[in-house]
Amino acid sequence: MNVFGIGDIADGITGRVGAVTEVITQPFSDTVIRLGVTGLARAGKTVFITSLVANLLDRARMTQLSAAPRIMASWLQPQPDDTVPRFDYEAHLAALTGPAPHWPDSTRTVSELRLSLRLRPSGLLGGMTGPRTVHLDIVDYPGEWLLDLGLLDKSYDAWAADALARVAEREQGAAFRAALGHVTPDARHDEPTAQGLARAFTDYLTAARAAGFSDCTPGRFLMPGELAGSPALTFAPLPPAADKRGSLRREMERRFEAYKAQVVKPFFRDHFSRIDRQVVLVDALGAIHAGPSAVADLRGAMADLLAAFRPGSNDILSRLLRGKRVEKILFAATKADHLHHSQHDRLTAIMQALLRQTRDRADFAGARTAAMAIASLRATVEQTMTHGGRSVDVVRGTLLDSGREAAFFPGELPEDPARLLSQATDGAERWLDGAYQAMNFAPAVLRLKPGEGPPHIRLDRAAEFLIGDRL
Repeated sequence: MNVFGIGDIADGITGRVGAVTEVITQPFSDTVIRLGVTGLARAGKTVFITSLVANLLDRARMTQLSAAPRIMASWLQPQPDDTVPRFDYEAHLAALTGPAPHWPDSTRTVSELRLSLRLRPSGLLGGMTGPRTVHLDIVDYPGEWLLDLGLLDKSYDAWAADALARVAEREQGAAFRAALGHVTPDARHDEPTAQGLARAFTDYLTAARAAGFSDCTPGRFLMPGELAGSPALTFAPLPPAADKRGSLRREMERRFEAYKAQVVKPFFRDHFSRIDRQVVLVDALGAIHAGPSAVADLRGAMADLLAAFRPGSNDILSRLLRGKRVEKILFAATKADHLHHSQHDRLTAIMQALLRQTRDRADFAGARTAAMAIASLRATVEQTMTHGGRSVDVVRGTLLDSGREAAFFPGELPEDPARLLSQATDGAERWLDGAYQAMNFAPAVLRLKPGEGPPHIRLDRAAEFLIGDRL
């Protein structure tokens, strides 16, 4: 039996009133599109948002956005949410386009930016309606926070069992396993032991993310912000034990439930519930480089992410989202500029295959989904070289660590993505048919003509899928 509290009832009433108000006022007001942008580790959220906004302000490179010729003007203006930090677009753009370009710092919390577009009318009624304004509210938030959705309908013991299973399989979990070996879960709770376990678990999550793994929850352990050191972030998974009052296990369970109630639920209620369109950025090349287990973990993380967009399957989420559904979701493999264009179709096919498997696993239906390979900011140029008597398609760019220019061939992605994904599904320790390398490139010095945004790969197609129909 589901038990609803006063807060749940109030949330439901507020949601229904908001929905009615939106229906009544929408025909008489400007169109607002709330675009959520999230990504897993090192996927490039900040660069995506900065380049998207720059290319919507100066649209010469947005040839695949069908509404681009009808945009009469575009400008930034104050966002509607006064309590949400503003996305620092100007500073990030300066970092990417200055005389000594560098990748901007990642955002560590929710931020927002409003871009307004004035469009010339079209269609049979265009002459009667006149120009209209569309506001694009871009909401930036860490992908690790979205993965926390899966915690809402899990008990502490179920979450702990899943987390400990992953720890047991990964070398990054060795220190935490050692710390766990010195602990008796049903012993009386003491704070130094709890803090030590939480630190060791956080160190494991940090190392696992650096190694290319995607499912690293709880997400706030990696991005604590103002919650650093709080009891809500001072817990860790423990093996099953007697449920004794005052025990370490009982306190860990209490803090886990507090994390869900005081950290996870407010995020979904206050931010996620208002999103219309969503892009999930994925460093698929990084996962492929890390090996089959990282790709398998990425597939699982994508399934957990998709679960956030089917609220009907989760009573808790249904109440938090108040019946709201995201209309379109794009899974975009970033860093396509690290491959020669001859391999872009193969990377796209891998993403599409991952999405198909993810949809099946998530039992998902509702929003329209798509997958593609993009580069928000192109940092390389293409070149064909001769090696061992044969031609090799490479990319050339400035290496991030040394600052020297180099040509790079990451390996040949398979034409059939099943060759890759089957090995990940079967738990292979390494790729059986070759190795895949990854390289970090620095942004190139840009020389932009008037009206041009930063160079990209398929950012205009991504924009067309996400917002083209509303423009």
